[in-house]
Amino acid sequence: MKHIIKKVARAVTATTFIMTGTVAQAADCKAVYGEGETTFRLATGSPGELGLLKALADEFNTQHDSSMCWIKAGSGKSLKLLKAGKVDMVMVHAPGPEKEAIQAGWADQRTLIGSNEFYLAGPASDPANVNKTKTIAEAYSRIAQQKANFFSRGDNSGTHKKEMRIWGQAGIKPAGDWYLETKDFMRATLRQANNKPGYFMTDSSTWVAEQSELSNLKILFKGDPLLINTYHALRSVDLSRKETRLSEAFIDFVASDKGQQIITEFGQSQFGSAMYNNAQYAQKFVH
Repeated sequence: MKHIIKKVARAVTATTFIMTGTVAQAADCKAVYGEGETTFRLATGSPGELGLLKALADEFNTQHDSSMCWIKAGSGKSLKLLKAGKVDMVMVHAPGPEKEAIQAGWADQRTLIGSNEFYLAGPASDPANVNKTKTIAEAYSRIAQQKANFFSRGDNSGTHKKEMRIWGQAGIKPAGDWYLETKDFMRATLRQANNKPGYFMTDSSTWVAEQSELSNLKILFKGDPLLINTYHALRSVDLSRKETRLSEAFIDFVASDKGQQIITEFGQSQFGSAMYNNAQYAQKFVH
């Protein structure tokens, strides 16, 4: 009966109540993977949206009496949740804030787990002629000069931070009717760019998953080393908690040969193309 009740509870609500000592904390889970006794909370964005997180969690949970609550959040919000103790670990792509978290002492075990890259997608007509540029900063400059529609997540996510870094390199503070902030996630913003249409810097993984639905967009620029997008995992520092110890074990698993195999092969069977690179490849781009 206990097992049945647990399954029903997960089926009827995306809000899971997680016991921490004697205090029940409500975590808004986008999904829960597994039915183990101890639930650890992980915040991330696209790896959850695209299904990589589920693939990793399903394998991990076969070896542990655990379940994972995925909280959908971009890198900036994920790190804030970790600092506030509202999640046990994160998978993020914001190297600067990640290092600051380690230095400040509220995060630990920062581990490189893989990478993808960013593409600049836009209308096939390419009104700003970005396909003729040599750097991503030059491409952004042309978009601003033409006041061509440009979609920004505008949400302090890792993608948004990267975008703002590129605008900075171009010497531009983007503003105006052409600059469209969605305050939304990667997939949703990419779809908005397709509908308008307009330019958007998407990650390669989401593009692979969505490209068959994006009739108004094409990849117009890629290959600048600045567009490599590395992912790290970080966890809480409080190893007295079961949830933190599970997070520690999960990070070790993701970095293991089996975890890296899952990352490298993910998307291949469904889309005919791998969606992520492993940590060994990503290491070349870590500074």
